[in-house]
Amino acid sequence: MKRRNFLDEVSKRVILCDGAIGTVLYSRGVYINQCFDNINLTDPKLVKEIHSAYANAGADVLQTNSFGANRFKLVKHGLVESLEAINYQAAKLARDIAGEQLYVAGSIGPLGVRIEPWGKTSREEAREAFKEQAQALMSGGADLFILETFSDLSEIEQAIAAIRECCDLPIIAEMTIDESGTSLYGASTETFTFRLDQWDADIIGVNCSVGPPAMMDALEKMVHVTKKPIIIQPNAGAPRTVEERNMYMASPEFMSEYAMRFIKSGARLVGGCCGTTPDYIKAMEKSVRMQSPRQHNFVISIPEPHEIEIEPTPRKEKSRFAAKLVAGEMVTSVEIVPPRGSDPSKTIEATRKLKEFGVDAINVPDGPRAMCRMGAQHLSIIIEQQVGIETVLHYCCRDRNLLGMQSDVMGLAAVGLRNLLIITGDPPKMGDYPDATAVFDVDAIGLTNMVNHMNHGLDLSGTQLDAPSSFHIGVGLNPGAVDIEHEVRRFEWKVDAGAEFAITQPVFDPEILLKFLPRISHIKIPIIAGIWPLVSLRNAEFMNNEVPGASVPEHYMQRMRQAQERSKEAAREEGIKIAQEAIEKSFEHVQGFQVSAPFGRVEYSMQVLSALKKFGGTIE
Repeated sequence: MKRRNFLDEVSKRVILCDGAIGTVLYSRGVYINQCFDNINLTDPKLVKEIHSAYANAGADVLQTNSFGANRFKLVKHGLVESLEAINYQAAKLARDIAGEQLYVAGSIGPLGVRIEPWGKTSREEAREAFKEQAQALMSGGADLFILETFSDLSEIEQAIAAIRECCDLPIIAEMTIDESGTSLYGASTETFTFRLDQWDADIIGVNCSVGPPAMMDALEKMVHVTKKPIIIQPNAGAPRTVEERNMYMASPEFMSEYAMRFIKSGARLVGGCCGTTPDYIKAMEKSVRMQSPRQHNFVISIPEPHEIEIEPTPRKEKSRFAAKLVAGEMVTSVEIVPPRGSDPSKTIEATRKLKEFGVDAINVPDGPRAMCRMGAQHLSIIIEQQVGIETVLHYCCRDRNLLGMQSDVMGLAAVGLRNLLIITGDPPKMGDYPDATAVFDVDAIGLTNMVNHMNHGLDLSGTQLDAPSSFHIGVGLNPGAVDIEHEVRRFEWKVDAGAEFAITQPVFDPEILLKFLPRISHIKIPIIAGIWPLVSLRNAEFMNNEVPGASVPEHYMQRMRQAQERSKEAAREEGIKIAQEAIEKSFEHVQGFQVSAPFGRVEYSMQVLSALKKFGGTIE
């Protein structure tokens, strides 16, 4: 069918879409550990039975069983080589049931990976992935495309562009929202509606995640933003966990009632998402046939983009630590691990000693080695407020989703913290709670992008903030990485994302650092060398074998063995001497040092930093 046929039909009457395929597959014994999309090949009869049930229920549009049939998701099932076959068959099975009376919508969902600026997958890679799926669906007989359950506006933009590059079939573009009507990346209903309209989607809507009431609220906003037809496809209510299973509690009658409300409020297409079955669509069909969209008697107001170009805070004004780096001066910091409890008094006492010693900042790691300690954010605030020395707060991606990260960063800006070291974070299985769940919505590159956006006054969705943040953005760097090429590429991406300085993993062998630095000489941001004073042979063995990215060369291990044979004190002195040698050999090649304080003993770090006196450093 030609594009104009479907859109003409939408202009004449309300269109009823089908409901969830996954819900029905699950009810038929296809469990979630299987690839639902591959059922097109392994049990095509079952898929056709589901399409037939929806057609008999009154659906005008059958959506293909291909929501997750992209290369990034299929590769996890070892099925990437079957991508074309799965998508072609998905469209063909729906086409066989639809005939010439119903429409087939090629279903395309998110890729399941973060794309730039939030992840390492480029926009071009994302676009190509969407294109190969769209081409296979089109070959199988799709009349139109439905982009479902997208959270990231950047990703759905690439999906729309991909389809436009390979055909002119109609595109339905649907975002998913929370109860407040905001996308999971923080875009308001008005914002994503306007963007989808601007990017030439033919039909705009929302689906999944929430039930009818929240979608009604979203619809009432959308009709004021776009003149395009609107589609609403809610879940069968919000899911509730009953005996470890998600159950959707809204009845078909409830969904039918809301379908009537959707139509009266301006929706031209309605359907169902998770939890809905042919019974729900059959009930909704009565509402569709009874109602027609109301004629709007108000003026539709499409907001014009009014983004204000905000100049970020000049780097030298972000913090004292930043000012010294901008001036080309040597900086020093000491890393102090948060206490295993709620009493920071010993940490505060140690921090005061370091301030008197002349250290520029205190590094506060965020749950190092995935162990449960006092929150790094809270300890950083206490240190800055009670001691008056700046902190470099390590902020990791492990424990928070994207919305939580944005909230944290806004709060940190409000209390005056300025120096952030953004890291991906150690996985929970390394620490005390191996069964704890990690989030990892983004890695350090994506988080750097997010903070840089906020420094420019924008949130994840591109929405203007009431005020920009002023963070001095640092990132991690591992000169001893196994795959140096990959490490260099990731560092380049971090700097492109907005990194302004870098702190290395502990450098035990300065030769490794000196060999690595020429590989990144084209990247013009300050490098601060991480130094860890070994305090015993056991400590050296631990660093060498159990700390990712750390490597103590054999000749230093031998020195520690010999010293340990003499005494514990001799081993500690030897470890401090090795750290001092690292500073002396690296001094002319870096712009600062971060020295760790093993077991909280800041006197060890001060002994190491005393090596700077030879170079006329500012250490007292």
